Amino acid sequence: MNRTASVTDVARNFSEYINRVAHRGERFVLMRGGKAVAELRPVPVGRRLSDLPEIFASLPHLGPEDAEAFGHDIDAARDELNAIPVRDPWEP
Repeated sequence: MNRTASVTDVARNFSEYINRVAHRGERFVLMRGGKAVAELRPVPVGRRLSDLPEIFASLPHLGPEDAEAFGHDIDAARDELNAIPVRDPWEP
């Protein structure tokens, strides 16, 4: 939820607003003369989807034997998970 704050109040209490944004994740729409002129918000954390090809390219490449072993590990994990009985989480 965005809160509104006057540009003047933010300028006078800049450190307080920065702390609220950084530590509490609050967002503020800055108002001047009754009109929204800017937004003060936390910087998004994480990577952009457009970075995905670069991330994949940076991962180590598996040789054929390692890839096959990895596939067997995935299959074994699926088998273990499928062996766990499914239960209704709402039933006691």
